[in-house]
Amino acid sequence: MAIHDISGSRYAPVYDEGLRAYMLKIYNYMAAALTLTGLAAWFSAHSPAILSSLYVVQGQTITGMSGLGWIVMLAPLGLVFYLSFGLRTMSLAVVQISYWIYAGLLGLSLSVVFLAYTDESIARVFFIAAGTFAGMSIIGYLTKKDLTGLGSFMMMGLTGLIIASLVNLFLKREDVQFALSAIGVVIFVGLTAFDTQKLKNLYAETADSEWTGKVAIMGALILYLDFINIFLSLLQLLGQRKNR
Repeated sequence: MAIHDISGSRYAPVYDEGLRAYMLKIYNYMAAALTLTGLAAWFSAHSPAILSSLYVVQGQTITGMSGLGWIVMLAPLGLVFYLSFGLRTMSLAVVQISYWIYAGLLGLSLSVVFLAYTDESIARVFFIAAGTFAGMSIIGYLTKKDLTGLGSFMMMGLTGLIIASLVNLFLKREDVQFALSAIGVVIFVGLTAFDTQKLKNLYAETADSEWTGKVAIMGALILYLDFINIFLSLLQLLGQRKNR
C-alpha cells in the first residue's frame, strides 16, 4: 500500500524504496517490449513469407499493404484504446498479455525499417535515441520543477504534428518531412521528461499491488511510445537508406 504521508522521516525510506521498485518495473517492462518489438521487426523483415502476407510485393519492391498488413498496422491503435478505457476492470494478466501483443504487432509493422535502412544506421540511431531518452527521463525523474506546462505545450505540438503529417501524405514533400521529423524529436524528448515525472507522481495514488502493476504496465507503454517516436524521428533525420 502506498504511503501518502511521508513528512515523517520514518516513512520516507519505505516510500523511496517502493518508488524505486515501481519505476524499475516500468523501465523493465519497457526494455522487454522494445526487445520484443526489435526481434519481431528484424525477423519479419527477413522472412519472405511474412513480408508477402503483410505487403504487396512486386519483384524486390513493396508497392502497398495487404489486407492483413492494414490490420496489423491498425491493431495497436485499437489495443491502446482497449487498455486505456478498460484498465480498471481488466485483470493484471489481461493487461500484461495485451501489452505484449501490442509490442509484437508494432514490431511487425516496423519491419519496413529494416527494409529501408542499413543495419548499421539503425543500430547507430538506436543508441543515440537510447541516450537521449535516458537523459530526459532522468531529468524528469529528478527535477523539482512541475512539468505540467511543458507537457501541455508538447501535447498541443503533437496534435499539430499529426495534422501536418497527414497533410504531407498527400504533398509528399521531403523537406517538409525532414522538418516534421526534427519537430517530432523535440516533442517526444519533452514528453519523455513530462511522462516520467507524471508516472513518478502517480505512485502516491496507487492503492494496491494489482493496481500498481497495471499502472506500471501503462507507464511502460507510454515511455515505450515516447522512445519509439524519438527513434523513428531520428532515423528519418540520420538514417542511411539502402537505396542511396
